[in-house]
Amino acid sequence: MNKKILLGMTPTELKAVAKSLGMPAFTGDQIANWMYVQHVRSIDEMTNISKTNRACLAEQYEIGCVDPIDAQHSEDGTIKYLFPVRTTSYKEGEAGNEKTSPKFVETVYIPDGERATLCVSCEVGCKMNCLFCQTGKQGFQGYLSAADILNQIYSLPERESLTNIVFMGQGEPMDNLDNVLRTTEILTAPYAFAWSPKRITVSTIGIKNELKRFIEESDCHLAVSLHSPFHEQRAELMPIERTTPVEEIVDLLRNYDFSHQRRLSFEYIVFEGINDSKEHARAIVRLLEGLFCRVNLIRFHPIPHVNLHGADDKQMESFRNYLTTHGIHTTIRASRGQDILAACGLLNTSRKADGDCCK
Repeated sequence: MNKKILLGMTPTELKAVAKSLGMPAFTGDQIANWMYVQHVRSIDEMTNISKTNRACLAEQYEIGCVDPIDAQHSEDGTIKYLFPVRTTSYKEGEAGNEKTSPKFVETVYIPDGERATLCVSCEVGCKMNCLFCQTGKQGFQGYLSAADILNQIYSLPERESLTNIVFMGQGEPMDNLDNVLRTTEILTAPYAFAWSPKRITVSTIGIKNELKRFIEESDCHLAVSLHSPFHEQRAELMPIERTTPVEEIVDLLRNYDFSHQRRLSFEYIVFEGINDSKEHARAIVRLLEGLFCRVNLIRFHPIPHVNLHGADDKQMESFRNYLTTHGIHTTIRASRGQDILAACGLLNTSRKADGDCCK
């Protein structure tokens, strides 16, 4: 019998589990504390729950923590982990096959002095098929549950050193929003990890209705993938532009206040001869005028069969300087983990389900 997973449940849900097994409701709070505060690995470690109740709970449930099965170490200190996950091809509430299939996601740990950032995944592959992204070439292979998203943090060997989490791994967070919101709720809730939402950034290419919901239901930072201010060109790079133009996304963002602690940023991969001209810089200034935000310039990391090339350092610095002098705080993001294919846009586990998971 496949056991049900406790990881990702709220105290209210855990109380319901306890009551369904004939235990006092407060046992749910005890379970939550053992998981989210004490980070135990097994139900048997929950020692303030009676041995009889622990055995009863373990008959039907498990915590759901699973260690990574592979780790690749970059010369710059970045580590890319491979986590097994159990995904579904449909969202909660949708009709679909109840069976799940084992797959894998990559998670990237990025130490940087006193900071340590974890780049987590929320889907296996991605539906969005952006031209420049290796994850998109994998296609979509399944949604991650909140348990499998959380497990990338829960079972990370360096968990205690983490200072920041970014949802910038495999998958589009707004396409799996229920599970992303549940994960960020548990990460920030006083009963659980108790992180400040300012330590978490969620990235999106811009799915309008889901983005509106995310802004209103979460206080985490937001990063929007821009990559071109021009409709036709952005549509060539990012198919989402055909149905949801970035101008509509910016118009939506203008309805909210990002001038306090919550940060809004725009991600911009700089391609040589494609989107690195002064015309592009001027258009970005016009597009973002009056919006309290920053722009992060990102180096392009080549992927097979895609005829794009990254701009050199001189051009990126010139682009940054133009935006900065015209009122947009702009930075050039350091590239990390490229030698182990862990840098931005390189995550891909398409071969892992075919027995190649540890090569």
